[in-house]
Amino acid sequence: MKKFFFTILVLFSIDFYSQTTKFLFPSEKLGEKREITIGLPQSYENNPEKKYPIIIVLDGDYLFDPFLGSLSYGAYWDDLPETIVVGISQNKNNERESDSTYGDTTGLPIDHGSAFFEFIGLELMPYIEEKYRIAPFKIIAGHDTTAGYLNFYLYKDVPLFDGYISISPILAKGMIKRIPERLAVIDKPIFYYLSTADGDIKKMQNNIKELDSVVRTISNPKLEYKFNNFKEESHYSMVSLSIPKALNYFFSVYSPISTKEFLDVIVKLPDGHVNYLLNKYETIKTSLNIKMPIRVNDYRAIEAAILKNKTYDEFKELSDLAKRDYPKSMLSDFYLGLMYEKKGDLKKAAKIYQGAYLKGEIRDLTTQIMLDKAEELRQQ
Repeated sequence: MKKFFFTILVLFSIDFYSQTTKFLFPSEKLGEKREITIGLPQSYENNPEKKYPIIIVLDGDYLFDPFLGSLSYGAYWDDLPETIVVGISQNKNNERESDSTYGDTTGLPIDHGSAFFEFIGLELMPYIEEKYRIAPFKIIAGHDTTAGYLNFYLYKDVPLFDGYISISPILAKGMIKRIPERLAVIDKPIFYYLSTADGDIKKMQNNIKELDSVVRTISNPKLEYKFNNFKEESHYSMVSLSIPKALNYFFSVYSPISTKEFLDVIVKLPDGHVNYLLNKYETIKTSLNIKMPIRVNDYRAIEAAILKNKTYDEFKELSDLAKRDYPKSMLSDFYLGLMYEKKGDLKKAAKIYQGAYLKGEIRDLTTQIMLDKAEELRQQ
């Protein structure tokens, strides 16, 4: 069943990411050309103003497709943002081992490992940022050897990446101490995912669990941390489980308002429903550096909460927001008319509904609905 689900995700990615290209990137740092695979979301060409988060996938020869599949599936349902995926191949001539070389005494990159570190930071990332529209939210991911290696980017005073997905990492000397030290003091939103499984080598498991025990004590409010210990899974099967767990956790704030969120939180608020909506999207902006209009479905959720709690004056605030996000649509007029309707000024409400018929329809809000509402109020 797990293999079947994994296959479905990979096939799904083929449709949703219409632009997937491979090319050889010439690197002075590495002294060679390295194969790079880039996946662009379907909307990339049609949204020239939109910027996208990016994820750098080490071991791209076998991790690129699983990440692409999970992101494609999540983006289809709007649970995850559309994301640019960059895979770095490391399957030739034992590249993943030489790329990850570090000193036994220092626990820091040396030789080819140092060159690979600079290749990503000084060559590949500048190229990607110049060529593509990148939002300032960057993730790096890897598995075992590369999962340990990616932690070196945390050591920088200003880390290159905002999110780190470390799946069953082989930890270099000193990492169990250094990683928590860095996570504790980084003064920007930082996301860290760590996982292991029953099938990992015992020494690896012990090191990962020790790291987890220290990280979970960190009180840095900027840190978002999640750990998974998968039971009855192998070192390889855990990969297909870790990827969606990590992505859904990193982007949890991005998700639309859920039924649970509506019932457990929003509808129980006596007022301030619009402020809740504003705060949700401000958190998306500050945490993920993603600026986006409020989803229409989220407007409708707040609309339902206002109606339930009879805080009708809030419809004016909601109308102002809709004018900002969807200025050519009738959504703003709908909420303004709804406020007057619920407060008993039917004549004014009917006039607003009638005046919106020339504006653009949006989702299930149509011209006919607005005209029908105006006519219904006039007959009362």
